[in-house]
Amino acid sequence: MRLIATLLLFGTSSCGVPPNASAGQRDHDGFEAQARAIDGDTIAVDFRLFGADAVERKALCAKGPSCWPCGKAAQDFASKLMKREPVSIRLTGQQSYGRPIAIVDVGGQDLGETMIAAGYAVPTPNFLKTDPARARRYEAAFAQAEAKHLGVHGGEFIEPSRWRKGTRLSCERRERFRSEER
Repeated sequence: MRLIATLLLFGTSSCGVPPNASAGQRDHDGFEAQARAIDGDTIAVDFRLFGADAVERKALCAKGPSCWPCGKAAQDFASKLMKREPVSIRLTGQQSYGRPIAIVDVGGQDLGETMIAAGYAVPTPNFLKTDPARARRYEAAFAQAEAKHLGVHGGEFIEPSRWRKGTRLSCERRERFRSEER
């Protein structure tokens, strides 16, 4: 899942970076990442959640014969959580899809685990090898969401990694075809 953190630009000297520092230099608390301007004094940086892979924003899931926008529901769920509580972001030093991977807590709760427990993300064991306790919590949250048919588990869905590679449900293909006809 992409998590967008908004940062205020204060001028490089207030961040501990000399004004004439080259683009590759950074202070001990900083990081390098792709960013985009929201406006003249606000930028956004994308982070990927450590150990959790959420449904992509444009993904659809099946419930019976029709599709529903489960990716948008996942985005809305995460957005509502982050608007209500303070967010803590700890970088792991790893990258995925060119973006820094971070452990994100919202109001003291692990956002990855919360997304998995709500049925909007799946654990990513390859990233969780270094954190077996978190891996166990994520797997338990996944099993519980699946058993309760929460989020994407209420019907059919494509795992996010497979969806990014082009695999689609039949209802997604029909929906895309209808929108192309319009």
